[in-house]
Amino acid sequence: QVRVVESGGGLVQAGGSLILSCAASARGFRLNAMTWYRQAPGHERELVASVTSSGSANYSDSVKGRFTFSGIDDSNTAYLRMSSLKPEDTAVYYCHVDAQGAFQWEAWGQGTQVTVVS
Repeated sequence: QVRVVESGGGLVQAGGSLILSCAASARGFRLNAMTWYRQAPGHERELVASVTSSGSANYSDSVKGRFTFSGIDDSNTAYLRMSSLKPEDTAVYYCHVDAQGAFQWEAWGQGTQVTVVS
């Protein structure tokens, strides 16, 4: 069984903060990377941030300086701290997991809604 679960979305005022979590579970695997994407109504899905198993993180220009990705912990969970949120951050956020078991595989979570109001 492979499971990817996101949590932490919600409704927040502009300038506020949220913490998104992504947790992956499966038998006999190691994580290579977790990546957050988001999709807002009328927009293409875009890459937001990623973190590798070594702890290296990258961010899109639109969120640099505002979002911070933790490393992946021993429970295969990573946290994305989202600060100084703007209405344009409103979207469904999806976690993507890249992993290595007997072979490389990848999976998506079902998404968590983030809504930022002025």
